[in-house]
Amino acid sequence: MKNVILKVEGMHCKSCEIILKEELENISGVVNVIPNHKKDIIELNFNGSNETLNVVRALIIKEGYKI
Repeated sequence: MKNVILKVEGMHCKSCEIILKEELENISGVVNVIPNHKKDIIELNFNGSNETLNVVRALIIKEGYKI
């Protein structure tokens, strides 16, 4: 399992955290997502390759946030 912390700009509230958490946990290979809007980070645990991480990044950007 890989653990990554991503700096994500644009999360303003708990709702942003919930939306991203739900969306990211639907990606195959993603095991756990811990967003923190106060620190502007998302901690991500996943099984798989860097392609999984690329899918995660693309979804975050699609939702309107910056990495």
